Amino acid sequence: MSFKAKLLVERIDWVVVISYLVLALIGIACIYSVEHRSTDATFFIMKNNYMKQIMFFGVSLVLALIIILMDSKVFTSIPFLGYAIGFIFLLLALTPLGKGVKGSHSWLNLGYFSFQPGELMKLFTSLTIAKFLTLQDTNFATLKHRLICAAFAIVPLVIIVLQNETGLALVYLSFFLAMYREGLPNIVLIIGFSILILTMATLLIPKTILFYILSGLAVIILYTERKQLRRRKEILFVVAGIWFIGVLFSQVLVPFAFKSVLKPYQVQRIYTMIGQETPEEYTGGGVDPKKQNASEYNVSQSKIAIASGGFFGKGFLNGTQTQYNWVPEQRTDFIFCTIGEQFGFFGSSILVLLYMFLLIRIVNIAERQRSQFTRIYAYCVAGILFFHLAINVGMTVGLAPVIGIPLPLISYGGTSLVIFTILLFILVRLDADRQMVLR
Repeated sequence: MSFKAKLLVERIDWVVVISYLVLALIGIACIYSVEHRSTDATFFIMKNNYMKQIMFFGVSLVLALIIILMDSKVFTSIPFLGYAIGFIFLLLALTPLGKGVKGSHSWLNLGYFSFQPGELMKLFTSLTIAKFLTLQDTNFATLKHRLICAAFAIVPLVIIVLQNETGLALVYLSFFLAMYREGLPNIVLIIGFSILILTMATLLIPKTILFYILSGLAVIILYTERKQLRRRKEILFVVAGIWFIGVLFSQVLVPFAFKSVLKPYQVQRIYTMIGQETPEEYTGGGVDPKKQNASEYNVSQSKIAIASGGFFGKGFLNGTQTQYNWVPEQRTDFIFCTIGEQFGFFGSSILVLLYMFLLIRIVNIAERQRSQFTRIYAYCVAGILFFHLAINVGMTVGLAPVIGIPLPLISYGGTSLVIFTILLFILVRLDADRQMVLR
């Protein structure tokens, strides 16, 4: 081994690499456990998804090795070009070249293979945001550059929503975590959480009562600030403005979005999550009751599978709910329930802790960088992983709407596995040159 290669091997963060390998192998084992039957004559049944996942894993390892051997400066020179290519792919998915899968139109069919441009775009968006924020002319303290940076995440989000792939679109909100680390004001997060809380209140509380609650809060604030109000009349306008926006949002914008923007099944999934029946005004009475209850059935079966595992689980290959296909999409979106049934609360906790360990490690990698580019990119990767983990596990146990989002490195899917591999190993390669200041 040459001195240069030996030095590179020593600089690689093997903790991230080993964590990646462990998670990917757990994923293959889980997919195998779902598809294995006692009547199988051999392990090598090529038509089964676990064999396909093994091949995807092999391709991912080759790509990982190529990335490690590349010059790290390559990744700082391609972001804008990559973003433009990814953007074109996103638009092509909306054309006849696009392929419809389970109600979405987010796949691009290239003849020999199909892939989701939205998954690829996560990679290019991460690199582009890191590149933009490290340009000499960029001043993230200005509103102009904050809006430009936000647009890099919001534009693909909107296109993916048009592709009817809501779960994947929501992941693009994770890039705001990296922007927050780089100086995005606290008010942005406050507004975001306020919108979320007000939306939930709109779904849970009748419109008239919510109007009175908002009005009452405004009156209480004005009363408690009455002394300040005499000296500073602008307080009245601020409170009145917030009250007006709150009323407009809850009485007009949310109902409009649920009636005219979201699909009936998406609305139903949200109401299922909060344990409420879907109002007929949002479905138009035109939803098949079987389809309307599909997400509720999925979550119910997932909960049964997880609960049946108890503390230590039923054991590998002994999951009755998963072995008999009671849980829909159990090798993709609901693969976490496979782990819960076979390895119980203990095994599920170990898996979540492994993810959290990886996330903490990525944050530590980010904070030890001399290069701002690598730090921002690392936070983008951490945000993507966190959103996938939180939404997928929450969806599986009924704490998040069923919006179809894979568990990183574990759920079946070639595009997802390859993109997460590239995301992580670019970070590993950049970190190997952490003493350099990359731009």
